Amino acid sequence: MSIEEIMSKLEELGTEQTKMTFLRHGAEEPLFGVKVGDMKKLVKYVKKDQELALALYETGNYDAMYLAGLSVRPKLMTKDQLQRWVSQATWHAPAEYTVASVAAESNYALELAREWIRSDVETTATCGWSTYSNFLSIAPDEDLDIEEIRSLLGEVERTIHQERNRVRYTMNGFVISVGTYVEALHDEAKAAAAHIGKVHVDVGNTACKVPLATAYIDKVESMNRVGQKRKTCIC
Repeated sequence: MSIEEIMSKLEELGTEQTKMTFLRHGAEEPLFGVKVGDMKKLVKYVKKDQELALALYETGNYDAMYLAGLSVRPKLMTKDQLQRWVSQATWHAPAEYTVASVAAESNYALELAREWIRSDVETTATCGWSTYSNFLSIAPDEDLDIEEIRSLLGEVERTIHQERNRVRYTMNGFVISVGTYVEALHDEAKAAAAHIGKVHVDVGNTACKVPLATAYIDKVESMNRVGQKRKTCIC
């Protein structure tokens, strides 16, 4: 399918109700308002065409950008392409989910995560924390820098409540990810979560909640799933 055909299909799948929901969450025009479940029906038409996936992201249409993230092959992404993607993420969802998950499965996951978390741009910084969190969920333990993760965990514990709004959200997610996927640091993540307590994030006029890290980690522990990795973080 051509990009014009894909865009036409996305427009057909969009609904005003879903669009309004996305707008309440911070989305910016243009977008059609396509539910993720409906969008996944189009992945098979894009997945083997890397250039088509890249072209979809370049449209700036949120639905097309999301589809690009579901369809692109992360290992073929260059660092420059990923830098361009994060610069085009104008609100938190594409930054924290689309770009972060693709970057986490790319060849530049840690390099970019380390760079992005230091950014003065909130969407870039939040993408950096989310990229690192996603990487922890899929990377074998032997690929992890335990001392670096421990240092970042301490940084989060010290600074999270003074950070920018969405950065607080993804820092909290980082603590959860360490406690869930890094068995060697599970106890330290639990202690950090307990010290941090409830994290306050302005989620606008939505029903979204910030997960309590202690409760989330305890639930994973109760299911004996600490240290179990995911096959992919793209969804």
